[in-house]
Amino acid sequence: MYGVKFKVTKAPQTLDGWYCLHSLYRIDWPRWQALEVHAREALLAEAEELMAKEQAKQTSHLGSSGHYWVLGHKADLMGIYLRPTLEDLAAVENAWAKSAIGSYLLPVYSYFSVVELSTHTSAPRTEEAMREAEAALRERLEPDLPQSRYVCFYPMSKLRGEERNWYMLESAARRDLMRSHGVIGHSYADRVRQIITGSMGLDDWEWGVDLFSDDPLQFKKIIYEMRFDEVSAVYALFGSFFVGMRLGSGDLRRYLASA
Repeated sequence: MYGVKFKVTKAPQTLDGWYCLHSLYRIDWPRWQALEVHAREALLAEAEELMAKEQAKQTSHLGSSGHYWVLGHKADLMGIYLRPTLEDLAAVENAWAKSAIGSYLLPVYSYFSVVELSTHTSAPRTEEAMREAEAALRERLEPDLPQSRYVCFYPMSKLRGEERNWYMLESAARRDLMRSHGVIGHSYADRVRQIITGSMGLDDWEWGVDLFSDDPLQFKKIIYEMRFDEVSAVYALFGSFFVGMRLGSGDLRRYLASA
């Protein structure tokens, strides 16, 4: 609309790390259950070999992977993959798609993003503090997925409504709101680990949030408490929530071999 002036706010800079892909599948149960036992064993052995190769990547700090059994009807399995490049991530996706067991996995949802940190915080002043901060920063940008028993993943965006628009707030206002929001998150630091990924220009939502904990009730508690914070209450839009249990060595076989 001509003649209307809009204020332009400065976009905060972000630090970007490893690429991330969430892949969610349903299992083709009728085809799977029709297989002979020896055929299932061969497929499971192949899947375990793929998982072992992914673990080797994590051991060499060339990426990180996690596989989860998802509760509810939205999916059966979820893979979370972190890799240094988009090509590395595509290779993981391609390996599962071309595997024999891949033909029994029906894709239901995916989410592509990159590990993201904002730069609202002040830079350390001393050389020693800068070295420590750089090491901690690298660990956060290239994280190993936590070994926690449970995960809660959901995509989200910030509101861009006619009356309330996150992106039209002054930078100081956004910083103050996020600082208050962060206080709640920090209060759960001993119970919940969080990884944030950004997806503007990469996927339909703006951020992906992964929460990891050994107590799934903590997901409800932290999100419930944050709903009362202004950042969530006024400006947050949430996608679907996926909660799963981590599949460690041998777990996939236990879940599928007897199905």
